Amino acid sequence: MKKYLLTLTFVFLGACASSGPKHLAPTDGVKVGESSSLRNLVPASQLEQTAARQYQDMKRQAANKNGLAPDNNPQVIRLRAIAKKILPYAQVWNPDAQNWKWEINLFVSEEVNAFCMPGGKIAFYTGILERLKLNDDEVATVMGHEVAHALREHARDRLAKSQLGNLGANVLSQALGLGSLGSQAINQGVQLVGLSFSRADEKDADLVGMDLAARAGYDPRAGVSLWQKMGQLSKERPAEWLSTHPSGESRIYEIQRNLFDVLPLYAKAKNTTVDQLPDYKP
Repeated sequence: MKKYLLTLTFVFLGACASSGPKHLAPTDGVKVGESSSLRNLVPASQLEQTAARQYQDMKRQAANKNGLAPDNNPQVIRLRAIAKKILPYAQVWNPDAQNWKWEINLFVSEEVNAFCMPGGKIAFYTGILERLKLNDDEVATVMGHEVAHALREHARDRLAKSQLGNLGANVLSQALGLGSLGSQAINQGVQLVGLSFSRADEKDADLVGMDLAARAGYDPRAGVSLWQKMGQLSKERPAEWLSTHPSGESRIYEIQRNLFDVLPLYAKAKNTTVDQLPDYKP
């Protein structure tokens, strides 16, 4: 029986690897690997519906406590203006993004936090803007990073991997349909806010986020100043965003190492050349 289950598991994973569309990647900009095909275990439509419900619940609960910034709030206007420049480039990394119902809202909280749920539901907390005193380039870096998690479908991949450990006795029924594992995860009430990702996912989001920000005309060198601020904050007081976003010199090193790939995108957006770009001043 164990041998039979093992065989079915390999067949199951092989079918997963060969099904579902691959993400496109631009020929210019940063170079990253293919997204994990395991994400195909989790139905994108169901996950996006779950994300939309949780996001609306979060907005409703915040509004009831006067914790949802209104549309005329200057910071909301600022965030949406930055998003308006970044989001047209989302489909460069994931063609499905052109059909997402994007939203961006600001939640009144001292937490240093931001996220983007599957399907394009973006949230910033006032704490990350105020405590770090982010300039527009740094905001774009944060936004690009979080949007990249959604575009690269890291949540689908994470949920799929968590469910693989539950194959066991259920593998016979699961082998009847690729989506059933993911449906189980979604139906079990997964909470998408605060979902943590692997270091590989974080690096992927850093690089793709830099790429998005640069294409939109925001200086990708802001990633260095952003993480320097994060590092200083972590010494003073732990932050929620830092608990799920590994920091350190190695992260800044990776950003600096990949600037060569994204500075031409930024220069093009600014209608200039890389050698004519002014020094970055936070």
